[in-house]
Amino acid sequence: QVQLVESGGGLVQAGGSLRLSCTASGRTFSNYVMGWFRQAPGKEREFVAAMWWSLGSTYYADSVKGRFTISRDNAKNTVYLQMNSLKPEDTAIYYCAADITTAQISRMVGAYDYWGQGTQVTVSS
Repeated sequence: QVQLVESGGGLVQAGGSLRLSCTASGRTFSNYVMGWFRQAPGKEREFVAAMWWSLGSTYYADSVKGRFTISRDNAKNTVYLQMNSLKPEDTAIYYCAADITTAQISRMVGAYDYWGQGTQVTVSS
């Protein structure tokens, strides 16, 4: 079992920045993917970014490329999402997720095995 706890959400003005954190505990795995997703009211959950933990390779949705950065701290079992140049359309609940079974980075919600509780990000115009 893996537990994921997100933090760092909040209210920010357009153009501002936030950094989300997601700390994993429980079982550890040698080869897995950590992802960030978001869900706005009335919309489906969508992929934001992902990182192959062991290799450090990353993948981003086009909508956030160049503005968001996913990174990790191995010692803390924590993955981060640095969000810059935020826009009102970035407003959503942000979730981190862990994929321990798939051998490649995926943008599909169904590929991820464990999810955090989510943290609200609100960007005002």
